[in-house]
Amino acid sequence: MSTPVASDYHALASQVGGHPGVMTDSTGSVVVKPALAAEVEFYEAVHTNPIFEPLRPYVPKFLGTLSLQGQVDQEKSKDGAIFVKAGIEIEEDEKDSIVLENLSFKFLKPNIMDIKLGTILYERTASPEKRARMEKTARETTSLETGVRLTGFQVHDHFNNSPIIIPKSYGKTIKSSQLPEGIRRFFPMLTDSDKSKRPPEESGTGIPPDVLLPILECLREDIAEIKSALEQAEIRMVGGSLLIVYEADLETAREGVKYWVDGEGVEDEEENEEGEDSDEEEEGGQKKRPGPPYRVKLIDFAHTHHMPGGGPDEGIVFGVDTVLKLLDERIAEVKEEQAADGTS
Repeated sequence: MSTPVASDYHALASQVGGHPGVMTDSTGSVVVKPALAAEVEFYEAVHTNPIFEPLRPYVPKFLGTLSLQGQVDQEKSKDGAIFVKAGIEIEEDEKDSIVLENLSFKFLKPNIMDIKLGTILYERTASPEKRARMEKTARETTSLETGVRLTGFQVHDHFNNSPIIIPKSYGKTIKSSQLPEGIRRFFPMLTDSDKSKRPPEESGTGIPPDVLLPILECLREDIAEIKSALEQAEIRMVGGSLLIVYEADLETAREGVKYWVDGEGVEDEEENEEGEDSDEEEEGGQKKRPGPPYRVKLIDFAHTHHMPGGGPDEGIVFGVDTVLKLLDERIAEVKEEQAADGTS
C-alpha cells in the first residue's frame, strides 16, 4: 500500500465512540485510526489463524497498515497510540495507522450505535491506580451490572436532514434500568402514536414498523451468532465494542429489506463482501443491487489478547447477552405498537 500524506485524509464524521483521531479518505470507504501493535496483531490473527475463523465474519475487513506523513500530536498521543496532525507534511515522523473498512460506507442516512462490552475495563497489567479507577467506572455505569455501556449513537432526523448525536455522557450517566430507553431512542418507530411518546427533538426520527421489525429481528439473529462465536474464542477483550449501523432513509431501507431479508437477493452479505461491489450494476445493465439495510460488527481490539486454554471472556459474552435481551424487548414493543396502529 502506498504512503499517502496526511492531507489526503479528514476526520470521520460518523464516529460515535472511541478515541478522537479516526480519519477516512476521500472515498469514505475506509477508516484510518491510530495504531496499537496489539490491535494490528489481533486483526492479522483473526484474518489468518484458523482458530479465529468463527469470529472472522463479525470483524471489520482489515486492509493493512500505512504511514501518514505528518506531525505527531503529543497531547493526544499516549498509551502507545499515535495521533498525527492532518495537513502537516514532514519527513521525519512517519507513523503506522491501521486501515479498516468503513462500516457506515454506502449507507445513505446511517443510524450508528457503539456499545461498549464487558464488565472488566482494565488489563491485567494495569497499575493499581488505573485498576481502581476502572473498577469505579464500571460500578458507577451500567458496565458491571449488565456488561454493556452505550458509548454513543446517532439517529437521523428526517425533518432537519441531519443526525441527532447522543454523546458518551448519556451512556455514562444512565442506570441499567434506563438501557431499554436508550435502545428505544436508537430504534425509533415512525408512527404517530410512537412519536407522541418521544421528546420533541426526536419526533423526526424513525422508520415504519414493517421496515424496522425485520431489521431488528435479523440484527438479533446476527448478534446471537456473534455470541456463539465469542463463546468459542479464548480471548480477553478490554474496551471492545459492538458497532451497529442501519439505514434511516426509508426508501433505501425498504429496498434493502426486500432484497436481503425477504429473499429477493441471491447472495448473502458475506458473499457480497467477498465478491462484487454492491454498487456495480448487475449483468445486462439491470438495476444496481441495494446494500444491506444494517450491519453489525465487533470493533476496537487495541486491548484484546489471545488466551489459549483460558476459555471465553465471560464479561464480554454477558454483555452480548444483555444486548440480545434489550433487542427482544424492543422487538416486542414494535410488534405491540404495530398491532395497536393496525399496520403490517
